[in-house]
Amino acid sequence: MADGDTAAGRVISPILIGREEELRRLVAAVSRPPAVVVLEGEAGIGKSRLLAELAALPVMAGRLLLRGGARRIREPFPLGPLIEALRGTGDALARAELSPVAGALRALLPELESVLPPALKPLDDRAAERHQLFRGLAEVLRALGPVVLVVEDLHWADEQTIEFLAYALAVPLPEMSLVLAYRGEEADGSVREVTGRPADPVFHDHILLKALDAAQTGAMAAAILGEAGVTADFGAHLHELSSGLPLAVQELMALLRARGALIRLRSGRWARKAVAELDVPPGVRDSVRERVARLPEVARVVAEAAAVLHVPVRLEELAAVSGLTKADTVAGADELLVSGLLVEQAGTVAFRHVLTAQAVYGAIPLGRRQELHARAAAAVRALKPVPLGQEAHHLRRAGRLADWVEAAEQAAEQASQLGDDAEAVRILEDVLRHAPLAPERRSRLAVRLGWAAAQVLRPPKVIDLLSQALESEQPGPLRGQLHFLIGLLQERLGEDPGAQRRAFTAAVDDLAGQPELAAWVMAALGRPMDARVPLAEHIVWLERALAVVPAIGNPAEEVFILGKIATSLGGYGDPRWLELTREVRRRTGGRPRHRQEVGAYRSIAENACLAGNYEVAATLLTAAMREAAGEESSREPLARCRLVALLLACCQGRWDGLEEETALLLEEYGGRPFDRLGAETVAACLALARGELDTARRELPDVAGNALVMGAYELLPLSVAGFLRLSTANGEAGAALAATEAAVAVWEIKGLWPLAVRALPALAEAMAAADRQEEALALVARLSARLGDLDAPMAAPALAHARAHLTTGDEAAAADFRAAAAGYDLLGAPYEAAQARELAAGRLFAAGCAGAGEPLQEAMATFRGLSARWDLDRAAQLARRHGVTVKGRFPGGPQGYGADLSPREREIADMAAAGLTNREIGQQLFVSPRTVEKHLGAALRKLGLRSRAALGAHLGLEHPRSDPPRP
Repeated sequence: MADGDTAAGRVISPILIGREEELRRLVAAVSRPPAVVVLEGEAGIGKSRLLAELAALPVMAGRLLLRGGARRIREPFPLGPLIEALRGTGDALARAELSPVAGALRALLPELESVLPPALKPLDDRAAERHQLFRGLAEVLRALGPVVLVVEDLHWADEQTIEFLAYALAVPLPEMSLVLAYRGEEADGSVREVTGRPADPVFHDHILLKALDAAQTGAMAAAILGEAGVTADFGAHLHELSSGLPLAVQELMALLRARGALIRLRSGRWARKAVAELDVPPGVRDSVRERVARLPEVARVVAEAAAVLHVPVRLEELAAVSGLTKADTVAGADELLVSGLLVEQAGTVAFRHVLTAQAVYGAIPLGRRQELHARAAAAVRALKPVPLGQEAHHLRRAGRLADWVEAAEQAAEQASQLGDDAEAVRILEDVLRHAPLAPERRSRLAVRLGWAAAQVLRPPKVIDLLSQALESEQPGPLRGQLHFLIGLLQERLGEDPGAQRRAFTAAVDDLAGQPELAAWVMAALGRPMDARVPLAEHIVWLERALAVVPAIGNPAEEVFILGKIATSLGGYGDPRWLELTREVRRRTGGRPRHRQEVGAYRSIAENACLAGNYEVAATLLTAAMREAAGEESSREPLARCRLVALLLACCQGRWDGLEEETALLLEEYGGRPFDRLGAETVAACLALARGELDTARRELPDVAGNALVMGAYELLPLSVAGFLRLSTANGEAGAALAATEAAVAVWEIKGLWPLAVRALPALAEAMAAADRQEEALALVARLSARLGDLDAPMAAPALAHARAHLTTGDEAAAADFRAAAAGYDLLGAPYEAAQARELAAGRLFAAGCAGAGEPLQEAMATFRGLSARWDLDRAAQLARRHGVTVKGRFPGGPQGYGADLSPREREIADMAAAGLTNREIGQQLFVSPRTVEKHLGAALRKLGLRSRAALGAHLGLEHPRSDPPRP
């Protein structure tokens, strides 16, 4: 045992205090792979100590422990923690059999070149290369056998590390357990999401480490002293100063011992001297600084050098930065190791904890600090390969800003080449905000920042930096890209549609020599943004984009642009959208293979869904999701497909489990207001149908207002229709019409009635209730004439539905309502069909016609099957007034199926019994694995079964009722 760990000089507790239950849970998790366990806690709370205790336990025998950590000073090198963990596995891999895909790691792990397969051929698709790299990592981890992979300080991890961990949990290795440690207060949503939905076989636990209480703090102090205990007063005082943070307890104990401020009582317990003598400042900073000040000069100099370097380093780098001789550096490092301030890590030394390093660093005067950073920059530049992130960091802190910019630009370029766009964004944003730059260089870096920012899951707010670059004269192509990227980021962030249009328009002429960008910006201008721009102008832009497509030359980019054009034309009801869709499918063979092709399929599917072309939408979306699900390197393509699938399920009346999927997507897209509008729209519409009226009254106008402000005009009809229906039912039709005037004006200007016609019935009903009958009739007549020549499948039933609201004769109105219901049936829109049947029944009752109960019963059956409580209550009241028998509201329970399986439960049970995994079921049904798990669990409980095998045997013999009566 080192001197620093004896009872006389010990600075850490020899036994684990206050963490017995957490250690038990950690052991339980890693003992049952595949598993993932999260260790969450603030700095100094004891995460690393808990992991050290795990490593020493017998349970780890036969398991290879791999540890890697993210660093505050990041390198433009993806997957840093994982590469660190694998660097020392050469001997183990030499005995393993590796598939060729492991060759993808050769560039990242030159230390293992001798044991890795040959490098793979480069691909021209960044996403595909990332997927290949992830497969290579998984192959190496598989070959290493039973593994416990520990990733520490995950809150500092690069984006690709996060994405690989998500990949590893979606496609788990049977013999691997993951331990992920991070500080909760510094972890963003992506860090927490990585463990949110592991695959079915993965055991999951989340351990939150809390501060020690007063008794535990005293026990830790006693253990450090090697004695039976300390006085209650001493323990309470120590707890007050340390706030129960184990690191603070250790540092304060070391300081008290150094001051001679501890008294050993005759009982063997320890106490402190008088309070007046021990009024040290709370926290770690001052105690660490005082400890360092008591050390010899060479130790203090080495401590400063280590604090500036911040990462584990060799003694050679410490000597170069400290300016000491090698002998003095060794002597100083030994003092720090003995004192417990530094620890040795595989031939390097580092501070035991980041808080200690920060405390020492903060005490270094500015001039001395800059000098040390300059030496550090020179020291790391001598390393091979050069850690560009560290070099840039030190040059900046040294005040050498011009050199910092050079190093940072190289680091950003390396990050981009390796597909780490988030790191490139971080570096470039830092330079553009804080470095003095010449105009030409500022513009060039701003363009690189814009492209990198457009690739990340949550685009940062860097538009101001791109705008600053435009304040000086720029070459045309550079100026065009800046304008285009500003518009693109404004679109992603849900900013003013008018500003987007101005940015895109300003880019067009300057991008003439870049057909792929010129066509993209023209297609963007063809989208119905900016409420003041008429349809004719959008059509001109789309036709210009279409004319440019042949000049692009890249097949995937051409399909991408064709998809954008087809999407917009579909919203306008222009029949050419279907021709272009066929062309997209022909060029891709019906199977999108590139991310841009997936995007084309998905975007066409979205507007096809909103127009009522549900069959086309489902076909395209199925193909897009199949390909997106295979791209484990990024969750973004699949998540965007799931957003469209959510809209499709809502429109088609497949509502079972829809609330759960909506909640998941709203969480995933928390930082992207424009992209989450679809999920917000579905949530608000479901709230109305479910009878959650307070929520609906609040959310429907909010969602409609946001869609209007952000230019998401295609989504408006769903929320506007719900808002008008609710308001009319509450006698507030006039106010609702006033509130939705802007939406109706946009549909008129943009020619979006092929989509907006689904809101026409609610609009006509509200206008009739507000004594605007003639105006409503004129609107219906005008739209009937206009939509006749357009591709608008929702038009025929919606026009009949609206016309019926305005018809004075009850029998004639009932006939129109029934015609509307039949039309909705053909489209596959059961909710709208049920509304029309309910209204038909009401008019038939008013006319005294026989058979009025039949459409009402059909409507109630549909509402019951959808759990549309608001609609069912209203229909049931109509039935009771006219003596029609009403079944129990939701017999057997809130969903109306009792002990029987719901339609979605039966569907999922059949697929699970056929051998599909939750993930595979989710891909086919457009829902998350978590939603599948929920319904499968419900099915097993209802059937009294415990396994999928038993489910298969049961369903082969017995088929419980799945469907409620249908119309």
